[in-house]
Amino acid sequence: MNSEIKRATGLLVIEVVNSNPNGDPDRESDPRQRPNGQGEISPVSFKRKVRDLVGEHESPFFQSLPAKYKDNPDNYCILESRGRDRKEIQKEMGDIKSFDQGKFLNSIFVKKYWDARVFGNTFLEEGGDKGYLKTGVVQVGMGLSISPISIVRHTNTNKAGVQEGKNAGMAPLGYRVVEHGVYCMPFFVNPNYAHKSGCTADDIELLKLVIPYAYDLNRSFIRPDVRLRHAWYIEHKNILGSCPDYLLFEALTPQRIGNVSDASDSWADYQDKTSLPEDLMARVESCVDLVQ
Repeated sequence: MNSEIKRATGLLVIEVVNSNPNGDPDRESDPRQRPNGQGEISPVSFKRKVRDLVGEHESPFFQSLPAKYKDNPDNYCILESRGRDRKEIQKEMGDIKSFDQGKFLNSIFVKKYWDARVFGNTFLEEGGDKGYLKTGVVQVGMGLSISPISIVRHTNTNKAGVQEGKNAGMAPLGYRVVEHGVYCMPFFVNPNYAHKSGCTADDIELLKLVIPYAYDLNRSFIRPDVRLRHAWYIEHKNILGSCPDYLLFEALTPQRIGNVSDASDSWADYQDKTSLPEDLMARVESCVDLVQ
């Protein structure tokens, strides 16, 4: 199966405007931020949005997909879903003590759960981990802002009070957002693990269809304006990789204009990158922006 999937390098360029792209539960849901002021978006946060879009089979998005997906929803379920039945999933995975890779790849588990085929899983049970997929074909890295971010905090108010006392109808400092920030999030497609997870080229194509809508179709009160400026997808010329990833990231990361240590005010504070330089383009098979 791995021969069907091409080695690829990806980079998401995410603009955040008066939104909280990823709250930190250890800091009262403040936007995630490093001690040096850089903002963070965790890989788990982004993959959650992708999983939610694929898992809602009756949604307009899923129903708009090509027939090979929308007509076979049972093959595109989500393992990392809320309220999952662990005992039922354990049965679908089969008997771990008599694990056989061939049987595993033809199991209900592999055929059913798209995110397990693509991202891997940590679904471990007592008795060891033989036969349980740990690493997937696609890995998503930490999203980091190019410049430090400025966080504003306001009190939420509710006309109909939900709490007795002097703060009735208020949530002090409950509205916490990034004024403006541009984040870069890398991701990697590694066919080397496809023969272990059962991932197919169709699974990767579905991921490419989902990525452009990850934020647009997952807006919320605290995350109303997160813009996916670019979703670069670069295929290599061979399965091992034909160009170092870091060169591709450096070439496609927007450049901050002015003082990089100050928080930005708008997209105009960055010099956009709209293509790979010719010398790097010659080292890869293709470079496309999934957003366009």
